Amino acid sequence: KQWYQRRVAITAGEIIKNYCNDSVLVIIDAKPKDLGLPTDAYIAVEEVHDDGTPTTRTFDHVKSEIGAEEAEEVGVEHLLRDIKDTTVGTLSQHLTTQVVALKSLQSKLHDISVYLTQVSDGKLPVNHPIIYQLQDVFNLLPNLNVPDLMKAFTVKTNDQNLVMYTASIIRAVIALHSLINNKTTNRAAEKEGTKKVEVEKEDKDEKEKDTKEKEDSNKKEVKS
Repeated sequence: KQWYQRRVAITAGEIIKNYCNDSVLVIIDAKPKDLGLPTDAYIAVEEVHDDGTPTTRTFDHVKSEIGAEEAEEVGVEHLLRDIKDTTVGTLSQHLTTQVVALKSLQSKLHDISVYLTQVSDGKLPVNHPIIYQLQDVFNLLPNLNVPDLMKAFTVKTNDQNLVMYTASIIRAVIALHSLINNKTTNRAAEKEGTKKVEVEKEDKDEKEKDTKEKEDSNKKEVKS
């Protein structure tokens, strides 16, 4: 099924190439389950085989990003100018970034594992440039069996986490302080409003009393 879909996509790409030389195949995940961009972009390239067989067309993955026109960015900034999400802080942004990076790393490692498994089973031919790149990646991995290196990693991580947690605690205390001040201000305003209503009611009662006394005195004068 995957081979059939791949051949259909390559054939469609060759047809589109008659009208656009720099055509790009973009696969969009309408219901993404992972964080990150829900898009994958590919371009059709000629694959040269080491055994001398004729070249074949295949897809090569290219990096992609989602951007916007300057007018769109200005419009979005204008809409979000007065919106403040108090739940988003430095710590949450840092953790979200780490989660996205780890999920992306897991996906890439899974693809590498599947590729190497298929090569070892003989389902795919050996692609020497890919093997060379994987060997470079393995050579660049740090040796975590060295105690001094492990201790340095641990100390550095603890120092960074301490700064983030301290900043998060300070931010939470400041938010609670602002909440208490807001409640105090609202209570004071409610008390002032209640006193104002009571004073207005007393003034109204006094005016009604004075009016009634004047009416009674006028009635007595008329009778006399």
